[in-house]
Amino acid sequence: MKTKLIILLWLVVFSSTAFGAANKADTMLVEKQHFTTKDFTTVSGVTLEQVDIGWESYGKLNANKDNVILITHYFSGTSHAAGKYKADDALPGYWDAIIGPGKAIDTNKYYVISSDTLVNANWHDPNVITTGPASTNPKTGKPYGLDFPVVTITDFVNVQKRLLDSLGITKLHAVMGASMGSFQALEWATRYPDKVERLIHVIGAATMDAWTVAALEKWALPIRLDKNWQQGNYYGKERPLDGLAATMLNITQDAMHPIIYNASFPDFNLLDEGALKDIRTLPKLNQVLAQRAMARAKTQDANHVLYLVRASQLFTAGMQSDLTTALKNVSAKTLLLPATNDLLLRPENMRTVFDTMKAAGKDVEISEIEGGWGHLDGIFSITPKAQLISEFLEE
Repeated sequence: MKTKLIILLWLVVFSSTAFGAANKADTMLVEKQHFTTKDFTTVSGVTLEQVDIGWESYGKLNANKDNVILITHYFSGTSHAAGKYKADDALPGYWDAIIGPGKAIDTNKYYVISSDTLVNANWHDPNVITTGPASTNPKTGKPYGLDFPVVTITDFVNVQKRLLDSLGITKLHAVMGASMGSFQALEWATRYPDKVERLIHVIGAATMDAWTVAALEKWALPIRLDKNWQQGNYYGKERPLDGLAATMLNITQDAMHPIIYNASFPDFNLLDEGALKDIRTLPKLNQVLAQRAMARAKTQDANHVLYLVRASQLFTAGMQSDLTTALKNVSAKTLLLPATNDLLLRPENMRTVFDTMKAAGKDVEISEIEGGWGHLDGIFSITPKAQLISEFLEE
């Protein structure tokens, strides 16, 4: 059990996939597809000549094109929500436990779509397609760097809408997302209420508060302080990997509850001999974490992470200053799934959202996810909610 927990920590923290049904022989094989759109104007008022994103799908689109479920991914995630690209991949997509034939999101019934967001963090992952600061600016022939416009959760949603429009899909049976994915799912329901029949909002928020905005800045700060960051002008030079690795460490600890975090290091020795003898020697625990964080950092782009932080900091449903007014726009049947032990996006905020929507006469229910992972319970402890999700989609 102890060994398994250590392996879990390695996979959880430093991979954009999760476990799901990792060892099942019938795991779906999926293909990454490429979508391009032209002349996309951001909420900040800048028009991008071209935007590219990757996407994948599971199941079949029916003749009426009304069996579509959109999955929106979390901060460090990708479109890889389920299945494998190759049979011998180490892991399937992060929600493989609930997406697939006969599962909660049954691909025998539903056509499930997931796409990479704009400014996706995983720029150096060959399975990710995204437009962001590391992309080539057609006006200069060089990477945008910080000349790339600030983008918002609304922009992520509007690119997804263009993808769906290109496929002739005008209505969603449901939209579901975890963490930053929940922001996108709620934005869909507030901005395009006539297009969303059901909303499943997992380990998320409806708006940022001062505490969360400040906490997110702790993710950005190590990158900004890295000498190699150079105000974002590091392309073709030494990458700010030290700062990015420190950011990975911060994200990891914020997303995990001490219950699992501590259990993942059963051999932890507080009185570390090396650390005791030399201030320049990190405790063994920190050495291990630093190595894993650096491995993860090498798949990501530092500027992209900064832009994701900003998009998250600016999030409020419908980009409206009054949350109650924004939530009144929601017409979708809504299922809220906060995690009881979430220390990052705290469940009490979603309890308030539930009360607000209920008072407004909305069709809403809430069910908390129990577990020891904290924020990550929305990924790793989702299976006990499978029956609830299945029934909600059938209603």
